[in-house]
Amino acid sequence: MTPAHVPRVLSIAGSDSSGGAGIQADIKTVTMLGGYAMTAITAITAQNTCGVQAVQALGADFVGAQIESCLSDIGADAVKIGMLGSPEIAAAVLQRLETFAGPVVFDPVMVATSGGVLADDATIAAFAPLMKIATLVTPNLPELAALTGMAVSSHEEIAAAALSLAREHDCAILAKGGHAEGDRVLDTLILADGDFASFGDARIDTRHTHGTGCTLSSAIATMLAHGQPLPHAVRLGRRFVRAAIEAAPGLGAANGPLGHQAVRSGR
Repeated sequence: MTPAHVPRVLSIAGSDSSGGAGIQADIKTVTMLGGYAMTAITAITAQNTCGVQAVQALGADFVGAQIESCLSDIGADAVKIGMLGSPEIAAAVLQRLETFAGPVVFDPVMVATSGGVLADDATIAAFAPLMKIATLVTPNLPELAALTGMAVSSHEEIAAAALSLAREHDCAILAKGGHAEGDRVLDTLILADGDFASFGDARIDTRHTHGTGCTLSSAIATMLAHGQPLPHAVRLGRRFVRAAIEAAPGLGAANGPLGHQAVRSGR
């Protein structure tokens, strides 16, 4: 009997010692969505729901070796990129993925939910070539503003900034609206050709949002690895994140983690 194919997802990201974000959130998400999770750890952090206490980036060659070990043997149906840690790591990731044929979801992590800075200016500058090889880039509004230098105060401004970024790098952009005001969260998916889709939901009143961006990007990557088209992968990924927020176990004194373990989602 031939076993069913399990979608293989490689996460290239930092480790969160408290388990709520980064590599730990990615592994939980990929697993709960029926995928096989592999990792290339870019940095280790000492952090919890209150903040990031310390960050140690790993060597770029070692990060590249992790990627090569996974892709040369098990292979991957999709790749998620999160925290990079240094411009040298960004360059190493780019070198290893330039010939990767599957979808790449890039979450341009700059600041943790708790406010800790996870990317300096040189690392952010190194995001550009990675966006050019990405299928989808998933900035929140502060990240979108930083990447474009454009205002993101209104839905029209957000759409304009996302379209500018999509055209510049020939990739799809999911502009995440969680930082905007209002009782609804509106995310906008814009393709390089100008086609777009919007996804809106009532805002969940909670402090337990640590790792939402990591979870969403890895969920979308897993759905793409399952063979879902991009808009539906985004729709299913958002559904998983909302269910995980609603199932948050209430841990920690500040921005608590999601309840990944409580969610099993069909595709």
